[in-house]
Amino acid sequence: MPDFAIYPSLKGRSVFVSGGGSGIGAAIVKHFAAQGARVAFADIDEGASLALVQKIAAAGHAKPLFKLCDLREIGAYQTALAEVAAAHGPITVLVNNAAHDDRHKLEDVTPAYWDERIAVNLRHAYFAIQAVAPGMKRTGGGSIVNFSSVSYHVMTPNLSVYQAAKAATIGMTRGLARDLGPDGIRLNAITPGWIMTQRQIDLWLTPESEKALMQAQCLKEKLYPPDIARMALWLASDDSRLVTAQNFVVDGGRM
Repeated sequence: MPDFAIYPSLKGRSVFVSGGGSGIGAAIVKHFAAQGARVAFADIDEGASLALVQKIAAAGHAKPLFKLCDLREIGAYQTALAEVAAAHGPITVLVNNAAHDDRHKLEDVTPAYWDERIAVNLRHAYFAIQAVAPGMKRTGGGSIVNFSSVSYHVMTPNLSVYQAAKAATIGMTRGLARDLGPDGIRLNAITPGWIMTQRQIDLWLTPESEKALMQAQCLKEKLYPPDIARMALWLASDDSRLVTAQNFVVDGGRM
């Protein structure tokens, strides 16, 4: 097994991860906890989230602070972020990970569906940034990591609303990087490839799709949530202190 980096600058840092109860988010929470950060996360799945908290504690790390929250409810979400800041100190690392890639066809999309999918995949990230930016300014800066998706680059079918949100994430990241840079706040995006979360494995991984993926990637290995978590660690740490307004593609060379 390879040895991976330890980032001293992350020890004790107040970190918040959206959608941290499972999948990529859970890996991010675990990796920050292993670095000695003061980690909090929000998720709508209480059972999975509480199990993750106990698993991290059993591994000898400080228990993450879990907030049960529907990120579509912006007022409640911003209240949860304020409560985290009161408990852990101002949030100086924000990871906007939460999303849901429901499939849909053009003819089936209604205005209500559009609004709900944008709320799940884009809107909460903007208002989380709005909530934490004042605290980051007071403490001299921070790092915000947003999540895009390889799906709009490779044109995955029946996913256009999700893809619209994930393409917009890049624009949001770059625009706010300019606005918040004078206060020492960095914003970057991660574009994951096809990451083998349990949901992806259960719903879409087949021998045929795996063969096609390996043909498309330069590196002939499947990617897993820790591969993304390690990029988030670097972007949050002082090792990347002058990196902002960038998009980092972690896809095994698929694009």
